[in-house]
Amino acid sequence: MTSAEATRIFEETGALLQGHFILRSGRHSRLYFQCALALQDMPTVERLGKALADQVRHLGAATVVSPAMGGLVIGQEVARQLGKRFIFVEKEEGRLALRRGFRIAPGERILVVEDVVTQGGRVRETIDIVRQHQGDLAGIAMLVNRSQSPIDFGAPAFQLIALPVETFDPDSLPADLAAVPAVKPGSK
Repeated sequence: MTSAEATRIFEETGALLQGHFILRSGRHSRLYFQCALALQDMPTVERLGKALADQVRHLGAATVVSPAMGGLVIGQEVARQLGKRFIFVEKEEGRLALRRGFRIAPGERILVVEDVVTQGGRVRETIDIVRQHQGDLAGIAMLVNRSQSPIDFGAPAFQLIALPVETFDPDSLPADLAAVPAVKPGSK
């Protein structure tokens, strides 16, 4: 699947939004990828998951781990496509943590899967958890990389869509964006 084909899926499902959005990081943007809209249709999940799994199959990961909530659906589908175990990290006292009895064995090859990455904060938190448990980080896979500059995660990174999206500090909004009411459509 090409980046253009994946982008078309987001457009056709209404998952690529235009307006004034507040991102999880607190920064503002004119574009927002609402992956939940694209991932509500299981045949679409299967197509996107297969395309991402095909990019990372050679990494030989034993387990896929995703940050909740955004990465859950695509992470589980990538794991299913690879025939591997799937676990997730979730918030505990404001930070991501490995819970629910999930374990990462020392040396276990881990693939981190996320839906959308802008600055990579949740991916970095997930990588820190993998390393705390002495897991072997095989790579990172994401549906959408919307960062404006390359992010070095210390492992190979793969994406279906690479679309650098301009983001703004809330105190430095361009006039056209400041004139539009801001919404925060994602998870908190």
